[in-house]
Amino acid sequence: MCLAIFSLNRLPDWPLIIAANRDELHTRPTLSAAPWDNATHILGGRDLEAGGTWLGMTLSGRIALLTNYREPTPRKLDAPSRGQLTENYLRGNHTAQAYAQTVHQDSSLYNGFNLLVGDHRELWYCSNRSATPPQQLTTGIFGLSNAVLNAPWPKVLRTRNALENHLRDVTTPSAEVLFSILQDTTAAAEHELPDTGVGLAREKILGSPFITDPRYGTRCTTIVLQHVDGKAIFLEKRYNSLGQTEGLVRWEIDTQQQKIIA
Repeated sequence: MCLAIFSLNRLPDWPLIIAANRDELHTRPTLSAAPWDNATHILGGRDLEAGGTWLGMTLSGRIALLTNYREPTPRKLDAPSRGQLTENYLRGNHTAQAYAQTVHQDSSLYNGFNLLVGDHRELWYCSNRSATPPQQLTTGIFGLSNAVLNAPWPKVLRTRNALENHLRDVTTPSAEVLFSILQDTTAAAEHELPDTGVGLAREKILGSPFITDPRYGTRCTTIVLQHVDGKAIFLEKRYNSLGQTEGLVRWEIDTQQQKIIA
């Protein structure tokens, strides 16, 4: 997962809206979003190389989202998989606050990460590259990529602003509009790009919201729409190495009855 924009309590009937791109090597083995075979109450994609998920949701409405932190320092080869951070929350029953605080205590074990855990009532953010402890997020529109929350990267600013503009004029979010926001291939100006140690040529490739590259690019876009009545919509659109849509899956969930209804 390399770019997520989300809204908390900006629309009265839709307290949580998430739209997120997962960017990854096209050769990395992955399962598309579906109920997990060994935990059917969890819905989301799966990384078959390291385990875990970049974005998942339980039938009770628990949500976990992960992005890696891009930095020039070498990765720790013996570090545990960051995908466990999302999986353990979705499988467990800790409160979001308690889980975020526990992760924070052990965060030095991992390579750089950003983690969101919670539900439409309470959402917590923690990162082992942030100077602040875990924080509960309240009303607002947020953006998260491979730096800390709301870092002013061009693609974060561009997509946050687009989400803000969309929600300003509606009472119900449009999944199609959210998909279009995340499928934006507009390149950032060179002078606006961050310097994360990968070189300018690579920064330019990674600088657009939607990445098309033969080796590494946007593999899927996931949208989660949580209604105040407990109903939720979970969508995933998948892409090939050319950036072309390969498939779309959609589920409707009743989080009060904890079941898929469509």
